[in-house]
Order: sequence, then structure tokens, then C-alpha cells
Amino acid sequence: MPAAESVLERNVYACDRIEFHVRPSTFPLAIRMWPPGEALPEKARRPARDLGIRVATCQAFGISRRYGWTLALTRADLACPLTTVAFGFEEAPPYYWQGHCCEGMYTETAEAGARTEAMVARWPTRQYQAIVVAPLRRAEFEPDVILVFGTPGQVLRLVTAALWKRGGYLTSRFSGRLDCSDEVVHTIQTQECQVILPCYGDRIFGHAEDHEMAFTIPATRIDEVLEGLEGTYRGGVRYPIPVFLRYTPAFPPAYQKLAEFFPKSEE
Repeated sequence: MPAAESVLERNVYACDRIEFHVRPSTFPLAIRMWPPGEALPEKARRPARDLGIRVATCQAFGISRRYGWTLALTRADLACPLTTVAFGFEEAPPYYWQGHCCEGMYTETAEAGARTEAMVARWPTRQYQAIVVAPLRRAEFEPDVILVFGTPGQVLRLVTAALWKRGGYLTSRFSGRLDCSDEVVHTIQTQECQVILPCYGDRIFGHAEDHEMAFTIPATRIDEVLEGLEGTYRGGVRYPIPVFLRYTPAFPPAYQKLAEFFPKSEE
């Protein structure tokens, strides 16, 4: 990424390159975990204060990527108990660790649910005061994570970009629930790009659509991914993916019979 005068200009540049190469239908997002004691962005909407509602994290991401709003989510703004635990806003009680939030819905038994809960990426309690999300193009803060929703073909474009410098494979994980934790907490903890399967809640509350997947980029890797987008573009890996159209088509027998009545064409 070229040197720029401000954080906003750097974010705009990154957004321009992502939108040129990937063409997502909703805004790429900048997400930052906001530390205690630091003033929240003045322009950020607080759902409880400004909208009169409390929200799920996936719902807030849906609002931001569709409406273009900056949102700050503190404990008072969150309605989802699972997010409250995963993002460290409340200490998880034994009921949570015993697997009862999975039992009968995602897992057959509480024991299986406990194994699932133990693997959820989470922050220590009270490590952060808020989750802040904004369209990348409008974010006036340094993001921890960039989140892009798109079709599988668009996510493929980002996967190839992430591997341009390093080669190899990306490794992602899926459980069908709590994709907000995978998008933010797991991505920051691993400092690796992630392919994200929108979870059940994201489809209900965040309105993630059946054709959508998502991709996360840690801020530490954004320059590498942008270089990968350019490099793979030069190599011919592009979106929309070009289809092969230079061939002579075959037609039904009746059409071929009709063609016999015509004089042979000469070049």
C-alpha cells in the first residue's frame, strides 16, 4: 500500500483495490476491538442509545455493510448472549461451559456442546470496551480486521490473493454458529486470513444470504493481500471469472437438418 497522509486515505485505497478486483455487492468492513479508556468514534451510532434497540453482532455487521453506518457495540448494545461471552463482555457461567446452549440445537448432548463451546475463540473478560465496525471506505480508525462478504467466486478471488506471496493452502474452521467470533476473535488471534461460512444466526439476524460467504483479512496482512490481488490479476485470475466462449456449438438434429438446406459458407 502506498504511503498516505491519513488512516482514512489508507483505508480508502485498500477498499478501492478490493472493490476493483472482487466487486462485492455490499461494503467491505473495517472492524476494531476498542480498548478501555479510549474515546469511541464520535460519528459511531450506538444501537441502544441512537436506534432504540440492542443487536446481535452479525446484525450490526449487516447494518454496516448494507447501510454504510459506523456502529460501536458496548455491552449495553448487545442482545446476543453468545457474543457477550465470546467477546469478553461477561464471564461465562457454568451453564455455558456445560454445553447447554448447544444441546438439542447444534449438538445431540450437552457433553458434545461443551466440546463446541470450549473451541469458540474468545477474549478474556473485560479486555475490550466495544466492537467498532464501519465501511472500510469511511473508517477513520486503524482496523484490526477487514471483513468482505461475497459469492464463493469472489471469496475464491481473495483466497488466491492471500496465497500469492506464500503459496500453500489456507486453513479455516467451521461450526455453523458464532461466525462473528471466527470473523473477529479467531482472525486476530491467529493473524491469518479466514474463509467464513455465515452461521445460522447471521442468516437470521444479519440477513446473510444463501449465495454468500465471507473472508477476513487481519490488518497486518492487508498489504500482502492487496499485492496478491494485483499479482493474480496480472496472471489472469479475475472476477467476474471469464468463461470460455471460443468454440463452435453443437445443435439438435432438427437444426442440423435445416443447416443442410443452406449452401456451404466459404471463408
